[in-house]
Amino acid sequence: MLTVDYTRLGLREGERLLDLGCGAGRHTFEALRLGADVVALDQNLDDLRGVDEMVAAMAEAGEIKPPDGPVALAGDANVLPFADGHFDHVIAAEILEHIPDDRTVINEIARVTRPGGRVAVTVPRRWTEQICWLLSDDYHNVEGGHVRIYRGNRLVGALEAAGLRFAGSHHAHALHSPYWWLKCAVGVERETRATRAYHRLLVWDMMSRPWPTQTAERLLNPVLGKSLVLYFDKP
Repeated sequence: MLTVDYTRLGLREGERLLDLGCGAGRHTFEALRLGADVVALDQNLDDLRGVDEMVAAMAEAGEIKPPDGPVALAGDANVLPFADGHFDHVIAAEILEHIPDDRTVINEIARVTRPGGRVAVTVPRRWTEQICWLLSDDYHNVEGGHVRIYRGNRLVGALEAAGLRFAGSHHAHALHSPYWWLKCAVGVERETRATRAYHRLLVWDMMSRPWPTQTAERLLNPVLGKSLVLYFDKP
């Protein structure tokens, strides 16, 4: 399930991409399929082991070119271990809302992007996120949970203040907003018949990509999309 549109990111074969806060690696795997040289950085060692295992399996199956070196890297987003302008592209998908000192991370993102490179940043959409917070403290008030809700214009301003130029936006994952409202309403850790059924629908949609749900999500994304996706260029 990709949040970033790789066509809008402009990723080309052979370019260097940093997947910052890569999690389970969904954006990393697609970038590798497109022929990019990827670093998947995160602090969660279990996630990074899973990324390495999947990359090895993809290479063995011939889905990707075997990487020249390790893809997964443990690191701190506040102090990135890369030279200025090292990457052609940086993706920071759904991580800034977890980080207390987001301005430091934003400055690091701008620093490691080369002039002429492009950055994609995604965060939860403000009004859909507010409903989750209102319905459940457990949704965000946990270790490593969300520490803020972003206004889109303020996040754009923060990235522009770091030296990036706003290049466009869209929303994604409209079908996921009602799912999380339902989870928050019944209890984030609680499974019910309704939450299980909805989750099966989402998995079916991601795996099979049927036209009814894909069309519905595309039409609903502008008003109901759970994620705000922002693109920036580095002058």
